[in-house]
Amino acid sequence: MEVKHVSVKKFVPKPVERGAEYEVDIKEVSKRGDGVARIKGFVVFVPNTKTGDHVKIRISKVSRRFAIAEVV
Repeated sequence: MEVKHVSVKKFVPKPVERGAEYEVDIKEVSKRGDGVARIKGFVVFVPNTKTGDHVKIRISKVSRRFAIAEVV
């Protein structure tokens, strides 16, 4: 009899949601040139920003490991 192992991953809710607005500080710049902020440790890429910017953003896309936002 063959035994199959199934990987069970816990569903972890994201600390951000699409359409929500936040005020964030850009702490670094990604390899692609996007500003990087963190909301409760969750990475948010913000195009057209630079390190040191304090901006209001709106989340436009949320994936498993990061979100993308736009400045409002």
